[in-house]
Amino acid sequence: MAIPSPHLPAPAPPAAWHPAPLPPDATTGGLAFHRLVFARRRRGWWTPLAVGGLGIAMYLVLTVVVLIVVFIAALIDVTLPDRLLALSTNATFDMGDPFILAIMLGTIVIMLPCYVLASRIVNGPRIGLLSSAAGRLRWRWMLLCGAVAAGLSIVLTALTLLVPSDAPASGSGPSALWPVSLLLVLVLVPLQSAAEEYVFRGYLGQAVGRWLRHPAFAILLPVPLFVLGHMYDVLGQIGVGLFAVAAGWLTWRTGGLEAAIALHVVNNLTAFLLALAFGSDPTETETGWVSLLWSFLLIGGYVALVEWLLRRRPLPRTLVLTPPPAPVYAPPPAYPAAPAWPAAPVVPPVP
Repeated sequence: MAIPSPHLPAPAPPAAWHPAPLPPDATTGGLAFHRLVFARRRRGWWTPLAVGGLGIAMYLVLTVVVLIVVFIAALIDVTLPDRLLALSTNATFDMGDPFILAIMLGTIVIMLPCYVLASRIVNGPRIGLLSSAAGRLRWRWMLLCGAVAAGLSIVLTALTLLVPSDAPASGSGPSALWPVSLLLVLVLVPLQSAAEEYVFRGYLGQAVGRWLRHPAFAILLPVPLFVLGHMYDVLGQIGVGLFAVAAGWLTWRTGGLEAAIALHVVNNLTAFLLALAFGSDPTETETGWVSLLWSFLLIGGYVALVEWLLRRRPLPRTLVLTPPPAPVYAPPPAYPAAPAWPAAPVVPPVP
């Protein structure tokens, strides 16, 4: 092995590694909810795409597991294949069929663990930032918002029952299995509502916020996808779009998903409980003007009340980051200088 000559010049020190610079809003004013991906360990432009791809792959795996459970259940209950066939032609929530109800709600619920796990793998720790700028789900704030939404929903529902509805009448009263369906609704509907908020206002909002800074993009761009996921008529789609815009604005305004989750849970619980009581479909595609007015008053009144609460007790809605110190590079010691060679002796000429 060749030994480097001590007379060679010292090698140049390697370039010091510097972390990716933080955006200006991370250190001045703080990151709003849709920009919180910049507070994670990995925050490259590609991370939203990786989280989405990995989450979809996990969802497909869990869907296969659900299909296996359904297949086993079909071997036990010979009437299940016919009910599933009817479901494939007309995707409705049959409140009198607890198993179908559990399957339809459960396939939405499993989106939540897929998203959380995919984000943990791709973006690294601090998954609490998926919920709010506080780094956690603010339960007290969410319960307060839920109480406000529930009170407003009860008042509006009582008033609506006094007004003749212009929607087509349907339903035949509660089914014989209504206690089982009620239990499933109370357990699964809040999880289903939260899963949709984490995906549409959480993942999509933060994905857009990684690329576009202005909150209007994170609020409005996911709206068409949310609307397309609900098969309603024109009036129903207007109500869904209004809800999506309000939920996106609430998420940005409050710095977290809690207010949007509370409104979503109360809205869906109201629809499912009324459907269970009257034996109808909570996702009826034909929506009347009374239902649209109910949604408008619920959403508008709730947004106004949340704004009032925020003015009385402001919440931290952004996250300020401290830029990491620049790494200090200590160059290695240089090679010692080569000693000077002695001068050659002067030899006299030979005569």
